[in-house]
Amino acid sequence: MKKRLLAGVLASLMVLGMLTGCNGDKTGTSDGVENVSGSDTNLGNENQDTGKIALTVWAEEAQHDTVQKMIDSFIEAYSGEAEFEITLQAASDADTRNLLLADVQNAADVFSFPDDQLNTMVAAGALAPVPNADEIREQTVTEAVNAATINGILYAYPMTADNGYFLYYNKKYFKENDVKTLDSILSICEEKDKKFSMELNSGWYLYAFFGNTGMGMGLNDDGITNYCDWNSTEGDITGVDVTKALINTISSPGFVSQPDGSWTAQAQKDEVIAAVSGVWNAMAVRNAWGDDYGACKLPTYTCDGKQIQMASFTGYKMIGVNYYSKNKEWAYKLAQWITNEQNQTLRFVEQNQGPANKVAAASDEVSKVPAITAVIEQSQYGTLQRVGNNFWTPCTEFVDTLIGGEYDTSRLQDMLDKMVKGITE
Repeated sequence: MKKRLLAGVLASLMVLGMLTGCNGDKTGTSDGVENVSGSDTNLGNENQDTGKIALTVWAEEAQHDTVQKMIDSFIEAYSGEAEFEITLQAASDADTRNLLLADVQNAADVFSFPDDQLNTMVAAGALAPVPNADEIREQTVTEAVNAATINGILYAYPMTADNGYFLYYNKKYFKENDVKTLDSILSICEEKDKKFSMELNSGWYLYAFFGNTGMGMGLNDDGITNYCDWNSTEGDITGVDVTKALINTISSPGFVSQPDGSWTAQAQKDEVIAAVSGVWNAMAVRNAWGDDYGACKLPTYTCDGKQIQMASFTGYKMIGVNYYSKNKEWAYKLAQWITNEQNQTLRFVEQNQGPANKVAAASDEVSKVPAITAVIEQSQYGTLQRVGNNFWTPCTEFVDTLIGGEYDTSRLQDMLDKMVKGITE
């Protein structure tokens, strides 16, 4: 699923000083993490009682059946070289960074996480760089490699290449040409008394309107603060131009802004017939629309009389190895095993997640899944999500004001200036 830069990045960076010593202070664990604790867990050590190599793996609970199969095949493949005691624990990918930095020396040896957590983990010295980086680069799609790389060093094993968003549409109502422009989509929704859904008051999705306009936004070199000129008054497209396009979208009877988790139930009821979302909803959409399930890149939208291709944040998930693992060499082997071609294919088959491995991603089976092909198609219009924590709230407040209609159209520039000030402070 989509992963935002979590609150607490400053606190996480403060851990850096503690991590450089021999004893990292324990600051507790994050909410949403199950069965993961600190000092009572003997992680990454050779078990003194059994003589087995002990490793701990963190993974999303919903992924456990699949990941356990990977662990079992790893144990079988290396059975002649060592005996293993590999423990699989449930942890949300969204919490991996905070959990890891809270007690890095007692954290898991191997763990999954989204690419937007990489910078902080590397700054804290918590990730062990990939030793066979050239081999992994050769096997992996370029964008996923870039997402796992800082200053030319590969810090994790790419696992998935599908954490972006695109357009879902019901082919019962739309032909291929109909979904090329937002104007056409909204027109059909209005005509049929249906809805096009998008979580517009999320900065993650708001980027779709600003991203390909020539205005910029991203993370400064300090890794904490943002730069943003979405309030620009110069250039072919200005901030006010985009704001007017947002207002036109919001004012359409065929549009609804709502949380990303809400629209699939409405799709089941034939109320929502198009939506901007990601692969995490693919199975729900398939169940709702059956053979009418369609997916493609995002449409263009009208801005100051021009058609602008909607942008997207792209995202990737990867497997990291704890720098403090007591069995680092075996942790490397396990991380590479979990992300090899065979297991990325298994993850696709069982979890419908798009592979980062070149061979697995090019398979006929992957090409037949509309959501996967759509996120790949949209990626050419996307950019890696690299934002500081101050990005989110100003975006939400800005769009909520537009949705509420409590603004003066002559003061749109003031609203943009306020949003940008909040993003960049």
